[in-house]
Amino acid sequence: CATCHDPKRGWTDNQPVSAGIHGGMGTRSAPTVINSTYYLLQFWDGRAKNLEEQALGPITNPIEMGMGSHDEMISTLSNIQSYRPLFQKAFGDPNITKEKVAMAIASFERTVLGGNSKFDRYSNGDKTAMNESEVRGRELFFGKANCTRCHVGSNFSDSDFHNLGVGMKKPKPDWGRHDVTKEEKDKGAFKTPTVRDITKTAPYMHDGSVATLEEVVELYDRGGEPNKWLSEKVVKLNLTAQEKADLVAFMKALDSSPYPSVEEPKEFPQ
Repeated sequence: CATCHDPKRGWTDNQPVSAGIHGGMGTRSAPTVINSTYYLLQFWDGRAKNLEEQALGPITNPIEMGMGSHDEMISTLSNIQSYRPLFQKAFGDPNITKEKVAMAIASFERTVLGGNSKFDRYSNGDKTAMNESEVRGRELFFGKANCTRCHVGSNFSDSDFHNLGVGMKKPKPDWGRHDVTKEEKDKGAFKTPTVRDITKTAPYMHDGSVATLEEVVELYDRGGEPNKWLSEKVVKLNLTAQEKADLVAFMKALDSSPYPSVEEPKEFPQ
């Protein structure tokens, strides 16, 4: 999993889209694992209802991990003898099943939590935690720019799906949520990502087409990219250059301290 969700790279791979096991390229940017437990649905299009269901998806995806079936995965893991006592310890049974694999991966992912940012410390009463630009950006985020139309709550995401117009000019656009619901209103709509630790997860958007936070702000300032299904929540902001800089400064103040990293195991089951 860490080839696309690398703890050293914001739990992503910092690529527009990810390369799979045989060098094939995916179509969407690898989302961060940080705070993924707080989303109501998983994947950019919300096709998985929880982390367990999400964990099983890439395993049989022909581009990502390329296994022919979950039975093949079970057979492969079962032949690695030192996995069996680990499953015994975790589940009280050494037999490996896809449900246990999904639960193990999801349980680990739920420990990858961001927080204690400069914003959090400021909100909890430490008025020295943020500088003047970051404070102005905070007021813009919750005020004039109204970013909380979508980036709401402690995880800065409504777990809903919105069309910003990104990628809609392509000859064959990615229809996003529509692929799951088949509803016209969901064409080109993608899940709202968290803004926490966003400095580490570039490039941005579902297709990795926006390189910097400054470009993200410009996209929103002009009201997204016009298309038939543009979200009504995306409107022109008419921000000044200083306001744009302050908004970026605030987003940078959402970096976790400490950053939720983990050391790679020194050895793996054989």
